[in-house]
Amino acid sequence: MDRAHEERERRGCDVIRTLIAEQTSLIRAGLVAFLSDADDIEVVAELRRGDQVVSASRFLRPDVAVLAATLPVIDGFAAACALHTQLPTCHSLIMGERGNSTNLRRTMAAHATGFIAADVAPDFLTESVRRAATGQMVVDCDLAFEALNAPANPLTSRELDALRLAAEGATTAEIATKLCLSAGTVRNYLSRVIAKMGARNRVDAIRIAQDAGWF
Repeated sequence: MDRAHEERERRGCDVIRTLIAEQTSLIRAGLVAFLSDADDIEVVAELRRGDQVVSASRFLRPDVAVLAATLPVIDGFAAACALHTQLPTCHSLIMGERGNSTNLRRTMAAHATGFIAADVAPDFLTESVRRAATGQMVVDCDLAFEALNAPANPLTSRELDALRLAAEGATTAEIATKLCLSAGTVRNYLSRVIAKMGARNRVDAIRIAQDAGWF
C-alpha cells in the first residue's frame, strides 16, 4: 500500500489534502478556487515561493503538492525533491509550460509523481490530483510525445551549466567563479559546446539549446 494511503487511513479521512505553490496570484487563486470545488479535495495551503513548501508541508501534512515549475527562491523541481526526502507521504505534481523537453527528465530526477502542462483542462487537473494522491504517475500525453521526439542533448551537465550561465549574460570570469573552475576551463567547455552542437559561435549555441528546451 502506498505510504500516502496509509497516512490518509490513519487520519480516517478520504479527502485529499492539497498544497498549491504558484507565484502568480491570479493563477494561484484560480487553482485554489477550482480544486476547492471538488468534494474530495481540500486545499490546505497557498504558497508563492518554493522555499516555503517543505516547512508548510511538515506542519499541514498534505497528500499532494501542486507545484509550479517556476517558483521564487527554489523552483518546483527542487521543492519536489526536498519533499520526497523529508515528507515521502506527500506526492508532488509539477505544472509547467509545454515545449521544454527536459521537464519530464527533471520531474523523474526530482522523484515527483507527475508533470502536467499549465494549460490543461481543469477536469484533467482534478483527476491528476486524485491519481497523484494514490501514487500513480501522471504525465500529459502531448508532453510525453514531445519528450520522445526531442533532439538528444550531447552536452555534459557541466557543459550545460556553463552554457546556461552564458545565456544569462555571465562573463567567462563570472561563470568560472560560480562553477568553481578556472577561466581557461570555462573557455574549453564553451569551445567544446560549440563544436558538439555544430554552432557558429556561443550565441548560436545558446539559441540551439533554448530551441531544444535544454534549459
